[in-house]
Amino acid sequence: MDKALQYLSIARKGGMAELGEEPVVEHVTDFVQIAAMGVMTTPALAVDGKVLSSGRVLTKEEAKHLIQEARKLS
Repeated sequence: MDKALQYLSIARKGGMAELGEEPVVEHVTDFVQIAAMGVMTTPALAVDGKVLSSGRVLTKEEAKHLIQEARKLS
């Protein structure tokens, strides 16, 4: 796993934990599958099949906010 993916994974796990959710993680490395989701730059964060961010490493707060918006949590 490259550094960008490691940092995004840490941010995502931290954001999910703060939201009281148990993260289910799937690391997709197949380029065809990644491209099929519309992702052209990695790392990317997707929740429930929806791409929330791609091409940059998110902070924990950014990941948390995107996850909240995607799941409509408060």
